[in-house]
Amino acid sequence: MDTKAFKRSLQHSENYHRRGFGYQAEVAAELESEYQSNLIQEIRNRNYNFKRGDVTIRLAQAFGFCWGVERAVAMAYETRKHFPTEQIWITNEIIHNPSVNQRLREMDVNFIPVEVGKKDFSVVGSGDVVILPAFGASVQEMQLLNDKGCKIVDTTCPWVSKVWNTVEKHKKGDFTSIIHGKYNHEETVATSSFAGKYLIVLNLQQAEYVTNYILNGGDKDEFMTKFSKACSAGFNPDVDLERVGIANQTTMLKGETEQIGKLFERTMMQKYGPQELNQHFQSFNTICDATQERQDAMFELVDEKLDLMIVIGGFNSSNTTHLQEIAVERAIPSYHIDCVERIKSGNAIEHRQLNGELKITENWLPNGEIVVGVTSGASTPDKVVEDVIEKIFELKVTAAVV
Repeated sequence: MDTKAFKRSLQHSENYHRRGFGYQAEVAAELESEYQSNLIQEIRNRNYNFKRGDVTIRLAQAFGFCWGVERAVAMAYETRKHFPTEQIWITNEIIHNPSVNQRLREMDVNFIPVEVGKKDFSVVGSGDVVILPAFGASVQEMQLLNDKGCKIVDTTCPWVSKVWNTVEKHKKGDFTSIIHGKYNHEETVATSSFAGKYLIVLNLQQAEYVTNYILNGGDKDEFMTKFSKACSAGFNPDVDLERVGIANQTTMLKGETEQIGKLFERTMMQKYGPQELNQHFQSFNTICDATQERQDAMFELVDEKLDLMIVIGGFNSSNTTHLQEIAVERAIPSYHIDCVERIKSGNAIEHRQLNGELKITENWLPNGEIVVGVTSGASTPDKVVEDVIEKIFELKVTAAVV
């Protein structure tokens, strides 16, 4: 399938919408009232430091809603206003934040049901309105919705679209796309659908396995078993790794993406020589600015003296998980929560560990004066961050009284 031609054709259709519907000012006011926070703005104004009682809050200097997320949520709100009576669906969570997705449900925006890991598009009728979330949707989903005669509202982040353009360039030059990402993450599923030949590597360790295979060969069956869910149909590592291009899921750790790119560049130079490098390796910068800024701010924050770290964001949010990784690597007591309700009474907190499991930790809040680092993923509203900070203040006051 010529994905580029299909995308161009879809974008010229009268049923396709990628800009707002003229309700920007009205929606901006709604978003501000529902998701913004006076306390968070005050902390920003105080150079990201705020003290109340025994608690000093140190807020990362880049956190929370990014431009792409804010744009996607605003477009979803505008869609409901522009189509007040139509049936509206969304192909996935608009962003990885439970409170925002719940708000859309309250606005009568329906989520495509998932049965045994597969989306059931049979519920969507001709003329229904379908929102594509910030992470995008696969080209197959877009084609299906287009064939059904749906009105498509595309909120895909431009940074994600940039990655799609990159893998299409790889395909045009007969390069295999090496995608740094999680093979089952909706963004990477969408990206791979625009690629030709592709291989998805989760981390530097998997990338090293692949580059070792390129240089030294290996057990093909073992390779295919290892990447059985993370490669294009008919993938052959003995043939399809001769020409490679680098792409990434936009929410991965910037430093690791760069390391993987340099590793493949060195590998192809070693195998084919510097003069032939451009015939065997392509690289374009597809690291999202917002992801990079939040990671950089987190590295700065964990250099300060902190008693503990709170990382706020959806449990299925990749960029939030990577922020948590940074704190864990520095051995700072750190808790990834998605909402204030995870902070239980009696000084217990329910939090997500890096292995994905939920854990309840007792007595997580130290006695006496403490410094708490706080950050949040790109899908987290300021209001959620405020609720968490206020809860910490409340717990410390209660503990002091007792």
